[in-house]
Amino acid sequence: MAFREVTMLEVKEILRLWLVGVPKKRIAQQLGFDVKTVRRYLAAARARGVEQTHGLAALDDELVGAVVAATQPATGRPRGEGWGVCEAHREFIGTYLDRNVRLSKVAKLLRRRGVEIGYPTLRRFALEQLGFGRGAPSVPVADCEPGQEVQIDTGWMTLLERDLFGHRRRFRAWIFTAVRSRHRFVYPVFRETTETAIEACEAAWEFFGGVFHVVIPDNTKVIVEKADPVKPKIVQGFLEYAQARGFAIDTTRVRSPKDKAYASQCTSSVEMVVGSRRRLVLA
Repeated sequence: MAFREVTMLEVKEILRLWLVGVPKKRIAQQLGFDVKTVRRYLAAARARGVEQTHGLAALDDELVGAVVAATQPATGRPRGEGWGVCEAHREFIGTYLDRNVRLSKVAKLLRRRGVEIGYPTLRRFALEQLGFGRGAPSVPVADCEPGQEVQIDTGWMTLLERDLFGHRRRFRAWIFTAVRSRHRFVYPVFRETTETAIEACEAAWEFFGGVFHVVIPDNTKVIVEKADPVKPKIVQGFLEYAQARGFAIDTTRVRSPKDKAYASQCTSSVEMVVGSRRRLVLA
């Protein structure tokens, strides 16, 4: 059988799952190991006096290091046969990954060629050697001046308490996030319309103590009639409101959440906060 390399992180996960009560066979299935491998690492932990009943309190870096040292005493040993097979087909694997083909599909294509590689080994090879799974580098964006920009998002929130007829009603909310301070203002509504958008803006200006110079809305149809990266068409009613209030509208690109990263980042946390208030009542 080919040698299955076990990383230090995987050793720690074996110990963690065992200490929280997961059976050895389940651990082996979950991490892609033979159950004998799991037993060997757990035996090393028991040799240091650690039992499953001790719980997570027994898990620390010292224990992980000791278990690794006991089970992998030799350093710099060669990788298994599976890694060598990956090396032999590096160009094939890399070509399909560059085409954004899923790694599981690459494994199937290899099997069609008569090449058998365990998926965990293939994944580690792709991660370490081919840069698989690495996201695009983050580019920091300079914050604006106070009162300059505010980002607006909308979303479904939690259900209200049952009414007299036993029905529960779900509501939406307009979410305003000041780009500089990250302060948020949430305005719940039952309907997402241009009128409620203007109502929410008025309430937000009162909350923030003034009107922002630039409003960055999502491409909701009640504000942006036609989305376009260069010449978006704004709903007439909201455009008139913007002119009356003296702010500019800078719409985001379609399916580009980074254009309103602060608002998108905050939506889930707002849902959790509002969701915990089961007796929230809309005015």
